[in-house]
Amino acid sequence: MTGNLADKAADYANYFCSYSYLYHQKQMLMDHVRMRAYHSAIMNNKHLFEGKTVLDCGTGSGVLSIWAAQAGAAKVYACEFTDMAIHARNLVEKNGLSDVIEVIQSSVEDLDLPCKVDIIVSEWMGYILLRESMLDSVIRARNKWMKPGGSMFPSHATMYFSAISFEDDRETKINDFQHSMQEWNKFSSEMKNFYNIDVSALDGPFKKEQADYYIYSSLWTELRIEHVIGQPVIIKKMDLNTCTLADAEGVNEVPFDITVPFPVTVSGYAGWFTVDFNGSVENPAVKRVILSTGPEMGYTHWGQQVFYLADAVDCSTDTKLTGTVRMYRQDKNKRLYSLDLQHQVDGEGEPLKVTYEIP
Repeated sequence: MTGNLADKAADYANYFCSYSYLYHQKQMLMDHVRMRAYHSAIMNNKHLFEGKTVLDCGTGSGVLSIWAAQAGAAKVYACEFTDMAIHARNLVEKNGLSDVIEVIQSSVEDLDLPCKVDIIVSEWMGYILLRESMLDSVIRARNKWMKPGGSMFPSHATMYFSAISFEDDRETKINDFQHSMQEWNKFSSEMKNFYNIDVSALDGPFKKEQADYYIYSSLWTELRIEHVIGQPVIIKKMDLNTCTLADAEGVNEVPFDITVPFPVTVSGYAGWFTVDFNGSVENPAVKRVILSTGPEMGYTHWGQQVFYLADAVDCSTDTKLTGTVRMYRQDKNKRLYSLDLQHQVDGEGEPLKVTYEIP
């Protein structure tokens, strides 16, 4: 988090404040796919933590710091910007680890440590990996505080993009849009009949506004593996030990080519991610752990981000879906992203080009 006091206050109101509530922390702590991955990665690689100094960026309730201490860390600095730091201190004390873990209420950017650290642990990932832009803070912490040869936990991240078929869900969104337009038409008629005001000049802007909300905004969805059509494609890979702030800006335009394996209606596309706990080249993990937010894993609080098409595509066996995808920060809120999709069916006609907001 960078900028002047006004920028920081706005950032807190828009992003950080939700993390100061225990109900939000509870939602993440009840995500057992998430919890098992971090716990396994730390406890099965105790050799990396024993006697070492650890920084936990965005510690929240302090659970990752507690596990690092239980794995043998000599010192853990648990950084938390919100008042959740108060609860983290209480939790650390209750678990008898106050002599190892120091909870510091500070933004990562304003953090002042007495020494460099051997390991940085953080659960920074947002929807479709990059949303919320906490990776920026983790990179800054790594650049400033991690010793050469230190390890990032997680150490690598991969973003996936796939065609999907989930017509019940897509049609619900389309029906919501159509219902909103019907309500507008009723409103427009009443304004004319009751108050002699013609609001038809607003028909177009209202329709665009509602289409942007219902159709051209991505949707958090819990997909099942049978919703995935064809082979998902990798659209971005990052080594978190070496990646830069420029890497966190988004996904440069990347092509995709998906072959539909059987007759099906394609409803749109979806994105998700994995992170790996491999340590670093100098200090590798003995036990490699992968945290996946893909449909094959069942529920995670990240779910998958779905980008539904306004018009579904009826495909036959071996239909080719080709195109490009690009993801970039929104001007109005740098923690949020937009996604440009261009796709074509069997190379016929003009490619469909559409932009989705990732709210």
